[in-house]
Amino acid sequence: MSLTIGDTAPDFTAQTTDGEIRFHEWIGDDWAVLFSHPRAFTPVCTTELGYMASIKPEFDRRGTKIIAISTDPVEGSAAWSEDIAASQGATVNYPIIADTDHAISKAYGMLGADATGDPTARTAAQNATLRNVFVVGPDKKIKLVLIYPMSTGRNFDEVLRVLDSLQLTAEHQLSTPAQWQPGEDAIIAGSVSDEQARERYPDGWEQPLPYMRIVPAP
Repeated sequence: MSLTIGDTAPDFTAQTTDGEIRFHEWIGDDWAVLFSHPRAFTPVCTTELGYMASIKPEFDRRGTKIIAISTDPVEGSAAWSEDIAASQGATVNYPIIADTDHAISKAYGMLGADATGDPTARTAAQNATLRNVFVVGPDKKIKLVLIYPMSTGRNFDEVLRVLDSLQLTAEHQLSTPAQWQPGEDAIIAGSVSDEQARERYPDGWEQPLPYMRIVPAP
């Protein structure tokens, strides 16, 4: 069954290029981004892992850990990391999970129950559904799910934007409008009553519609 927003991210223990981890323990009190790849040595994913390495400081600044997952063994992902560094100008600086028995991919609804066998014998096309991005909160709940086709590189700047929005909601109970960028006005969440909003925003808010209360983002 596919996972969706609000579900608890399945916990797991796995080998990674940085050693063994237990996922929930590894997240700790931080946020996390888990992004999947059909196989090592695939061209689009090579660009993605390189870009994520280059912007890791932005995730660090947001208290967010990043981790990739492939069905390849650790040795394959380690060798792939050398190609990434050589071609993308950034060294992979986060773990890559070795999901060699497909258990994690199945638990996250990215591969069907019938996916079996030697992971190095499967083609990227057979694993084409391993193209997800999951954002997981400190409460271990899934906050975002993105799914891309193999032929389209993912927009990780958008993941950063969503993280900013999610953290604004978590800290200040504010929602963000279409095309929102950090620093722009936000919308007081519907879960906040007018009475509560007056305490937080004594200067008031703009209200272009009865159900829309707009304030400057903190």
